[in-house]
Amino acid sequence: MTTSAPDRGTREPGQQGPDRPPRRDPKLGLVIARPFGVPVYISPYWLLFAVVLVFMYASSVEVGIGTTFDSYLVASAFVLLLYVSVLVHELAHCWVALRFGLPVRRVLLYPLGGYSEIEQEPTAPGREALIAAAGPVISLVLAGIGYGVAAVMPPGIPALLIYQLFWANMIVGVFNLLPGLPLDGGRIFRAGVWKVTGKPVTATIVAAWAGRVLALGLVAMALFGQRGQGGSVLSLDWIWLIVIAGFVWLQSSQAIKAAKIRERLPAVQARALARRAIPVAASLPLAEAVRRAQASGARALVVVDHQNTPTAIVSESAVQATPEGRRPWVEAGSLARSLVPGLVLSADLAGLDLIKAVQATPATEYLLIEPSGAVYGVLATADLDQAFAGV
Repeated sequence: MTTSAPDRGTREPGQQGPDRPPRRDPKLGLVIARPFGVPVYISPYWLLFAVVLVFMYASSVEVGIGTTFDSYLVASAFVLLLYVSVLVHELAHCWVALRFGLPVRRVLLYPLGGYSEIEQEPTAPGREALIAAAGPVISLVLAGIGYGVAAVMPPGIPALLIYQLFWANMIVGVFNLLPGLPLDGGRIFRAGVWKVTGKPVTATIVAAWAGRVLALGLVAMALFGQRGQGGSVLSLDWIWLIVIAGFVWLQSSQAIKAAKIRERLPAVQARALARRAIPVAASLPLAEAVRRAQASGARALVVVDHQNTPTAIVSESAVQATPEGRRPWVEAGSLARSLVPGLVLSADLAGLDLIKAVQATPATEYLLIEPSGAVYGVLATADLDQAFAGV
């Protein structure tokens, strides 16, 4: 499964460009390799989940020799080959994306599979389809190689292990071709809709809804499959299918939300969201500062020095948390945050540029200035959040 910018929403703070090495994130897990310069992370939960899979699979393995040790050996090999297959699958996405000049931030292996985080959306639906198809194609090629090698080997554990290579890649390849986001088949489907409509956002929403339908289909398959077996309690195999369905539903829902946010981005302008602000001295009592703001219809307070140069923004939340009885004795400057470069933004910012600027320096208020350097107003992140309310 591959993921590019539109389906992940806006980027997180401090994103790396194509000419800068990706930053390590300990929350993602351990970096095990850097093929093509792309860091490969293993989720902290991966090992625990892999052990569970080994125990689940070992109970159903028959290796001919029949010893418990052999069963766990084959089960361990299958789980290992499954995740190696996932890694090769993801690296195929990365290789094609890099060939198109699209930077790849990282690859993450987690309990339910893996994903390649591509920094930018492909510029054309054809490139989108090629990047998405690369993973399943390499998986099916490896499956064919495994099947061919296993067919000419004498019976025994080595042949059985090679046969697991066939099944691991068949599972990864075929499942990812299903036509619904976040799967690769969903991205290929998205590329087709994008080609027909010329609207990548619309294509994302259509493919994501296909992912939701796919998730419901997987749940129905599990329920009817269990019923067909005559069992009253779901077996682990069917529960596993429902877990995957839940994952597909959540990811497709996130893709829909991200697409709607992206659709609204062009209309989000700093000027339109700005609050009128009045300058106040740091020593001015908070009660008087609030009175002046209310009298002038302003909704923000900017602390200025003796030369009338802005130095800080008074926190709205801090003002609201201060009881009215204490406000005459509290200086406005004591509730202000000093202006660092990231808190001073151009009033002309809009869309994704505005979102990136806000993410780079998280805060509750930002000072907006004109190209001339004059103060335009204050942008509150609460107002920015409200612009996306209901998405």
